[in-house]
Amino acid sequence: MSNEQIIDIPPGHVGAVVTFLEMTERPRPRPFPPAPLRLRQWTDAKPGKYRALFERIGGPWLWYSRLAMDDDQLRAAICEVHVVEDQRGIEVGMIELDFAQAGTCLIRFLGLVPELAGKGHGRWLFAQLLALAWRPGVERVLVNTCTLDHPAALPSYVKAGFKAYRRSFESFPDPRLIGLLPREAAPHIPLVEPPVS
Repeated sequence: MSNEQIIDIPPGHVGAVVTFLEMTERPRPRPFPPAPLRLRQWTDAKPGKYRALFERIGGPWLWYSRLAMDDDQLRAAICEVHVVEDQRGIEVGMIELDFAQAGTCLIRFLGLVPELAGKGHGRWLFAQLLALAWRPGVERVLVNTCTLDHPAALPSYVKAGFKAYRRSFESFPDPRLIGLLPREAAPHIPLVEPPVS
C-alpha cells in the first residue's frame, strides 16, 4: 500500500521542499583555501544596491523575499552582511548572518554570482562563513535550503558538517509572474501560467 501524497501547487505558484540544517559543534580550524576574492562587512548597503546584488546572486534560484520589500522593510530585515568582492572591487557574492537569537547564528543568505559557479570558490566561501558564524557565544548555526537552490547547496552544507533535522514543503507565487524577477530568470524551472478566467 502506497503512502504517497500528491499536493497540488496553486496556479501561478512554484513549490519546493525545504531542508532545515544545523551545526552544533564548532568545526576544527583549517587554513582558508586560496581565492582571488575578499570579504568585506557591508555596513553601507543602500536598499537599491542590496537588491541588485541579491537578484544577481539569487535570481537563477528564484530568491525573491527581499525583492518584495519596500525600502523601510528591507532596512529593518537586513542583518549582518558581508559582501564578496573580486579583484576589481566589484560585489560578486554575499553572506548574511542573523544573531538575533541568543547563542544561535542563522545563515540568512549565502551565495556567489552565477559567473563564479564551478570555479572552486565555494570552499573559500564556506571557510569564511564558518569563521564568521562561530563567534564567541554561538552554540548552534542554522541554515535552510530548498530544491529550487543550486544543486550543490545541500551537499555542500552536509559536507561542511551540517545535519538535517527537519523538512517542509512550501509554495509561493512565482516571482517571475508577479514582476519581481524577469520572466527569463531560472529557465530550468518552467513557468506555469495560471489559467485565464
